[in-house]
Amino acid sequence: MKSIVIAAPHSGSGKTTVTLGIMACLRRRGLRVAPFKVGPDFIDPGYHRLVCGGPSANLDGWMCGADFVRGSFCRHSAGADIAVVEGVMGLFDGLGAAGEEGSTAQVAKFLRAPVLLVVEAKGMARSVAALVKGFVEFDPEVSVAGVIFNGVASDSHARLLREVMESALPAVRVVGCLPRDERLQIPSRHLGLLTAEENPLSPEFLDHLVETMREHLDLGLVWELAGHAGGGPATGDCAPAADAGGAVTIAVARDEAFCFVYDDNLCLLRRAGAELVEFSPLRAEHLPAGAAGLYLPGGYPELFADALAANGAMRRAVREAIEAGMPAYAECGGFIYLTRGVSDPRNDPASFHEFAGIFPVNTRMLPRRKALGYREVELLADTVIGPAGTVARGHEFHYSEMDELPSEVERAYRVSRGGTELGVEGVHYRNCLASYVHLHFGSNPGIAAAFVANCRKFKSNSA
Repeated sequence: MKSIVIAAPHSGSGKTTVTLGIMACLRRRGLRVAPFKVGPDFIDPGYHRLVCGGPSANLDGWMCGADFVRGSFCRHSAGADIAVVEGVMGLFDGLGAAGEEGSTAQVAKFLRAPVLLVVEAKGMARSVAALVKGFVEFDPEVSVAGVIFNGVASDSHARLLREVMESALPAVRVVGCLPRDERLQIPSRHLGLLTAEENPLSPEFLDHLVETMREHLDLGLVWELAGHAGGGPATGDCAPAADAGGAVTIAVARDEAFCFVYDDNLCLLRRAGAELVEFSPLRAEHLPAGAAGLYLPGGYPELFADALAANGAMRRAVREAIEAGMPAYAECGGFIYLTRGVSDPRNDPASFHEFAGIFPVNTRMLPRRKALGYREVELLADTVIGPAGTVARGHEFHYSEMDELPSEVERAYRVSRGGTELGVEGVHYRNCLASYVHLHFGSNPGIAAAFVANCRKFKSNSA
């Protein structure tokens, strides 16, 4: 199987558009494309899924480490003709200034996959060679095989860019020069692009994207440059392990409001013996029949607050399940759904929408970002995802804050970043654990096994 990593010098260079275009072109040639995203982002994988027809896995060296990244890559790309990996931020940007952890470069090295560099060429001529040369030589273990220039002003600008590269860096192939095109812009908001659930790519958009890529990129050269990936042993498919102990049903919230979940989290739950049944807190009135556990991923509940608040039957069903002791795990948007409700940045009472009310606080949206970055958490007490002392890694990114929780509500995590203590975060009530941190279960697969085991115990005790 071939593989290619789509990277860039910085965010906003057009990585996502180029990645989607290459994926769509390969798919229309009848090839099986395995999509991946470097880093903790949830939105880009949603678009990958629309184009490729299957889930896109996140590959994150800091959260999960080399072995899990290689195994996940091997598992999710099984049977594919080519894997296309979209990078994050700039090629060498990651956790901090001193190392490569969390970067696209780190994952490219894990996979021994070549890199196509997407360079925003607006206002540049000969300087593009200096820029590309720096990226080629910065880390000799990263193979920058080709470059795609984006935002090219004209045919003469494209010819100039090609001549510059041929003269200064003939070993780096120019795959194409993409013109500026407002029709290929994907709408965004403060947290990034609109989600694929809100903004499904229209057939007209995809047709135009494919036509643009076919006209301005050498897709045969993309195939030629794509190397044969050096992944690692697969960590197994998503079927239950032989010693899983029998299937147990876990209800997973999945709709427009709750769409941020790592595919490997779901895979690890299945491996531990979970039968995952999706439901919509926006539309369903009951939890799935036989559910013995509840997973409320992140998303944008504030954007669908009217519908979530109006669905009183589901809010009651969630509240009653948690009060009955059903194991529940909620993160970020799922956590917000378990508070009393959400209001706008002015905290206007007229803007308040009532939610499930498990935790006795209100959530308020903010005009500026409240938190962003990688997090390492240590459990302060026994919870549904493991005993006290369990350590896992994840990511936090939100534009909301909650009132101070009463002291009698048990705090869940001790949080740090890069060795710096950030205090306590998250809460634990009965068998419900909730936090702003999106944990990647690949950072500690034991947490998926522990959650399923607790759901199985609840099922047995409720029989």
